[in-house]
Amino acid sequence: MNIPSLIDSQRTYFASGKTRSIQQRIIFLKRLRESVLRHETTIHEALYADFKKPVFESIASETGIIIRELNLTIKNLAFWARPKKVKSAIANFPSSDYIIYEPYGTVLIIAPWNYPYQLALAPLIAAIAAGNTAVVKPSELTTATSAILETIIHEVFPPEYVTVVQGAVPETTELLSQQWDYIFFTGSVTVGKIVAKAAAKHLTPKTLELGGKNPCVIDASVNIRLVAKRIVWGKFLNAGQTCIAPDYVLIEASVKEAFLQTLQKEIENAYGDDAKLSPDFARIINEKNFDRLTSMLEDVSIAVGGDTDRDQLYIAPTIIDHPSLDNLAMKDEIFGPILPVIPYQTKADIEAIIDRYEKPLAGYIFSRKRSFSNWFLERFSFGGGAVNDTIIHFINEKLPFGGVGHSGIGNYHGKYSFLTFSHAKAVVKKGNWLDLPFRYAPYKGKNALLKIVMRWL
Repeated sequence: MNIPSLIDSQRTYFASGKTRSIQQRIIFLKRLRESVLRHETTIHEALYADFKKPVFESIASETGIIIRELNLTIKNLAFWARPKKVKSAIANFPSSDYIIYEPYGTVLIIAPWNYPYQLALAPLIAAIAAGNTAVVKPSELTTATSAILETIIHEVFPPEYVTVVQGAVPETTELLSQQWDYIFFTGSVTVGKIVAKAAAKHLTPKTLELGGKNPCVIDASVNIRLVAKRIVWGKFLNAGQTCIAPDYVLIEASVKEAFLQTLQKEIENAYGDDAKLSPDFARIINEKNFDRLTSMLEDVSIAVGGDTDRDQLYIAPTIIDHPSLDNLAMKDEIFGPILPVIPYQTKADIEAIIDRYEKPLAGYIFSRKRSFSNWFLERFSFGGGAVNDTIIHFINEKLPFGGVGHSGIGNYHGKYSFLTFSHAKAVVKKGNWLDLPFRYAPYKGKNALLKIVMRWL
């Protein structure tokens, strides 16, 4: 595929004005909805083929989210895209002031492998809703899902409007070497820095959805069983390969042992005595990530799990008891079914550990004490999170989803997605029936009055 020619064809299509019509955008979004519904079973099969994702998890975290996002966008797009009248500044009297939402142009969407369907189509829905043309680069690690993505997109859109570029590092590198009007990337911090550098060359606006070491703090006031159940669900969904999964637990020392015992029971309740036999537990994406994860299990005290099978890319739900902060599991984001549990005595202990890391994508606090929860929310910076649960903030499309600092730039979901892919153009329509002479030169004798006016406005 000739990528520069592809981009030129999309720029020509955009310049023709064919993406400007709100009604046309809605027509294509409805066609996309029809296609994803028609291929839903095939999508589930592809996700299972790529890393044995259970159908329930595929619906809950992939296909169901996309259908809901499409329904929401189709229903609300005309309202979102309408110019918004704002209060005029007195200094501009007489005038009418507006915000006009216009598309950026031709955008690049780079999707990850962990939620390869949802995290490719969700930003695409927003890009189309905002009136852009788009190139989607799906992950090369999820070949079955990437193939059905390409089928759906080419079934719905002409290539000069939306197309898919398959491939690995060489293709991604060539895409990033081009000039875009917007780049939307989901993936690791390491690759995010590469994307940011490429965008900086052309001052291209961007959204980076990255990750980090998401803390989960638990005090002694909680219902241990309920907490353990919610953490097991949030941590081991998709075999822990979730950017907002709890990365490590900090628990008040007096309840740590009871928590470890309850975690084991809840893991068994969820996945049986042997999670390898469970139809509800996914696999690691590839051997490279399997080897990276199993290296974290060396020289640690394993409280639960620890079983591995490289041939099946299987790592059991595993709990590490009080690892050293120098252990591999405590150095970088885990991104797998391994959960370190570390006791603390005081708030200072919590601060000393969380402050070791860059700002994470998510943060979680379990407590019945409102003052303790509020302290955590105010003391630590993170992209988003929850009190007394995990990962559920992702579900509410009325909440912006995104990181802060090393965990990301920008946000999306629902209306925020439309705004992400739109430039908010400020426009003042000035009336001609009155033209006060005060602002015009010569300025002699006006300074004192100007100071009074500026304070009053």
